[in-house]
Amino acid sequence: MTQNNSTEDSGLQESFLSHLYELRDRIIKSVLAIIVVFVCLVYWAPDIFHLFAQPLLKALPAGGKMIVTDVTGSFFVPMKVTMLVAFLIALPVVMYQLWAFIAPGLYQHERKLIVPLVVSSYSLFIFGMAFAYFLVFPTVFGFMASYNAPLGAEMSTDIDNYLSFAMTTFLAFGITFEVPVVVVVLVRMGLVPLAKLKEIRPYVIVGAFVISAVVTPPDVLSQLLLAVPMSLLYELGLLVARFYVPKPADSDTTPESNT
Repeated sequence: MTQNNSTEDSGLQESFLSHLYELRDRIIKSVLAIIVVFVCLVYWAPDIFHLFAQPLLKALPAGGKMIVTDVTGSFFVPMKVTMLVAFLIALPVVMYQLWAFIAPGLYQHERKLIVPLVVSSYSLFIFGMAFAYFLVFPTVFGFMASYNAPLGAEMSTDIDNYLSFAMTTFLAFGITFEVPVVVVVLVRMGLVPLAKLKEIRPYVIVGAFVISAVVTPPDVLSQLLLAVPMSLLYELGLLVARFYVPKPADSDTTPESNT
């Protein structure tokens, strides 16, 4: 009996270590993909930052400039922006490595969702960032600049502060645009019934406005620009999820790794 227990414990330990080694390898591959893209882009870091700062530069009054208050800011901020771009370009590789790691524990019908989920997640995240860059930034910066004129205040923003604001906004809108994917996954995995998601719709809308009030600047306009798309994307997720409601036969299948 003791020998059997020790054998089982040894097997569990080996299984755990093998998963740990696989996770390490996939993290290394993801990091290497980001580094390779970053190295390819680093030469154009100043140009990338200039493009990144365009929404704010266009909102500045005539003669307005961005400033640097940190001694090393003019070097590290463009590097950070370039690293962000490298991460976005390498994101499909990162997402694939993540899904490939969890795939052995999924059912056969769930594995078929990996490619659509990776593609849709990446596309929606990019759309969310594009929405923030092309619509939210010009709207918010123009709105805030209009308040400076009556005060006689000069609008000058430190590049590090702008980076922090932009990163927070990009992340908020990128995650927001993932709402349809989350809804579809919850329904397809059988975690939450579609009827229940429709039932909690009013709470989701209220939650969208609460979240937007926390993560966006303290003005009604930017909050609406996040809360309204989040609510509409939830509705889109409900519509798409109708085609992914699991069939009874799906629950009878077993993970492919166990066959």
